Amino acid sequence: MSMTFSGQVALVTGGAAGIGRATALAFAAEGLRVVVSDVDATGGEGTVELIRSAGGEATFIRCDVTRDAEVKALMDGVVAAYGRLDYAFNNAGIEIEKGKLAEGSEAEFDAIMGVNVKGVWLCMKHEIPLLLAQGGGAIVNTASVAGLGAAPKMSIYAASKHAVIGLTKSAAIEYAKKKVRVNAVCPAVIDTDMFRRAYEADPKKAEFAAAMHPVGRVGKVEEIAAAVLYLCSDGASFTTGHSLAVDGGATAI
Repeated sequence: MSMTFSGQVALVTGGAAGIGRATALAFAAEGLRVVVSDVDATGGEGTVELIRSAGGEATFIRCDVTRDAEVKALMDGVVAAYGRLDYAFNNAGIEIEKGKLAEGSEAEFDAIMGVNVKGVWLCMKHEIPLLLAQGGGAIVNTASVAGLGAAPKMSIYAASKHAVIGLTKSAAIEYAKKKVRVNAVCPAVIDTDMFRRAYEADPKKAEFAAAMHPVGRVGKVEEIAAAVLYLCSDGASFTTGHSLAVDGGATAI
């Protein structure tokens, strides 16, 4: 299926590594000009270099998505660099919780909700006017399989991803007739640097993580990137308000 993206512009937040980097590279490989954003400037610039070395066009803009002024400046930077915005992948997120609900702290709650929920809300708030100015476009938000059910010892994280799905569905309905589609991608456990750091000291935990998925392995960042590109493509032109699980069958159990 042709993605028909050539010459358009995509924004990827959380683009310094992992799923964000893979998606930025995938967008660029389809001919899009890509704005990469993250609080990690070194990683973000690294993603841009990878795109440019492959013959693509990309720009890095540092942004803390929890701050309205910085998100507004990011959108201004997108317009200054490329004159338009067609697609946005709101992927910036954190995952720092490792205990039962009653063991959580207010600081953890504020940090997780700040990036995962407020960050997505602020990005959509400032992206949607740019998409409307273009006559439409598509947004994909990173939720999680934790947003589709329970996540023991990660209750705040799960709540944040349920909230992302709520924001996604609400925005999708509000702007459906304006040709702005809004969907979410819901990964299960994905082989990222974060995953490797968490499990490298305990191979048995890594084996358990793989066994959580009926396909018998964890996911690849490229598989999430492919889902994001599909949701942005013309092939998904009748799809909005959807939360796409990319989970190796985990939510089918």
